[in-house]
Amino acid sequence: MTALLLALGGVITGFILLGDSWFQLLMAGALGLILTQFAFLAHEASHRQVLESGPANDRVGRILAAGVVGISYSWWMTKHTRHHANPNKIGKDPDIEWDTISFTEADAAKQKGLLAAITRKQGYLFFPLLTLEGLNLHGRSIATLLERRPVKGRWIELSLIAVHFIVYFGALFWVLPLGMAFAFIGVQMAVFGVYMGASFAPNHKGMALIPEDSKLDFFSKQVLTSRNISGGLWASTLLGGLNYQVEHHLFPNMPRPHLAKAREIVREHCATMGVPYTETTLVQSYGIVIRYLNEVGLAARDPFDCPMVNQFRRA
Repeated sequence: MTALLLALGGVITGFILLGDSWFQLLMAGALGLILTQFAFLAHEASHRQVLESGPANDRVGRILAAGVVGISYSWWMTKHTRHHANPNKIGKDPDIEWDTISFTEADAAKQKGLLAAITRKQGYLFFPLLTLEGLNLHGRSIATLLERRPVKGRWIELSLIAVHFIVYFGALFWVLPLGMAFAFIGVQMAVFGVYMGASFAPNHKGMALIPEDSKLDFFSKQVLTSRNISGGLWASTLLGGLNYQVEHHLFPNMPRPHLAKAREIVREHCATMGVPYTETTLVQSYGIVIRYLNEVGLAARDPFDCPMVNQFRRA
């Protein structure tokens, strides 16, 4: 956290010194990276990994998520808790519900018109679409806080998010010309969205899907649906500890520094029990995700569309 605060201070200093300059877009990209790292810390606080006390973790997580990153901590907690309880389980895991991208063939088959066209090529479009994920995360979390239902910490979070954006937009439009300010926002949001999506996607996408009516024991459910990313310390720093996804799902309250040690025990136990333990490189995981999404996207094809005719048309 100290390193991130220093990095944030460096970006703010650079922003002030650069003034009216297109080099500000470098600051925008750096800010997107730093805010994603703060989101990783908020994620760890939500799992009670940072401090000893649960309420203290919630306070830190809420300040980091809402005040620093600008997204709702309560929304994230609700969504992420459901995911951990039933990873990759159809009808239970919110992370595989349709949201522009279809993660199941049933959802892909429902798409019509432009959405069907996107779905058919969604693997190739996945990373370009992530440039909009930052806006999506901010919008969905704020919309949740404005719903007419009980939300823990609603007014605290709305206040923190309001302060976040008042300071953010106020500084940009005060210091930069209008066009440059919008360019700054676009770059920062794009980097934030791509970094967030590229960090969370390798964890479960392309792994086994659990049918809605199936029941698995806790160990098998968590291991069979999760994928680790090799690389050790550099991967853990880059991905906020999400590279040890198997261990994180088995021991969600375990702090990041201990996951590497737990990995050796879990791998040995999986070998003993005959349960597949999945670990790939980061690049390989992206290839798996893209192929998987394209395969799912095939369900969006027109049932009267003849592949042989299309082949001759392309020729």
